[in-house]
Amino acid sequence: MSERFQPAEQRVSTLHVLVRNASLKDSDSVTSLLRASYPTLMRGAYEDSLLNAVLPVMTVAQPVLLRSGTYYVAETVEGTLIGCGGWTKERPGSGEVVPGVAHIRHFGVHHERTRQGVGRSLYVRCRDDAKGAGVTQFECYSSLNGESFYAALGFERDRIIDVEIADGIAFPSVRMLAAI
Repeated sequence: MSERFQPAEQRVSTLHVLVRNASLKDSDSVTSLLRASYPTLMRGAYEDSLLNAVLPVMTVAQPVLLRSGTYYVAETVEGTLIGCGGWTKERPGSGEVVPGVAHIRHFGVHHERTRQGVGRSLYVRCRDDAKGAGVTQFECYSSLNGESFYAALGFERDRIIDVEIADGIAFPSVRMLAAI
């Protein structure tokens, strides 16, 4: 059976990664992962001064997401957290809900585990669960360095946008869309 048609659980286990629902107990681990990953992966895509301003906010686990039931963590079989990400029906920043549309939220993979299927495993879980909830389209506000990851998952660039992160600081991002 090709990987494309295997159940999500089988694909995840072949990568030796467990994807499970996150909880508030994961807050410190998610924050640690984001603080290790984002500065390394975003270097080169953004000016240091901008990263210094936004990373203290961007690298903190969001309790609302951890409690949502649609936010997940990826762990090694030994229990080390190596990825996180999820989806919500509410649009980030506005809370707007559009029937059939969901939003990819706060993805991160440890910088030493990129290109190993961790992010894809998280996305497959998001996609499968969102489809089950009646979602037909994903919207994503990707960092500039994350655009190729989402493109590989079938997302298409809509346009460059500025996302307000902290104290009115605009963070250049890419609005991307994908049918699921």
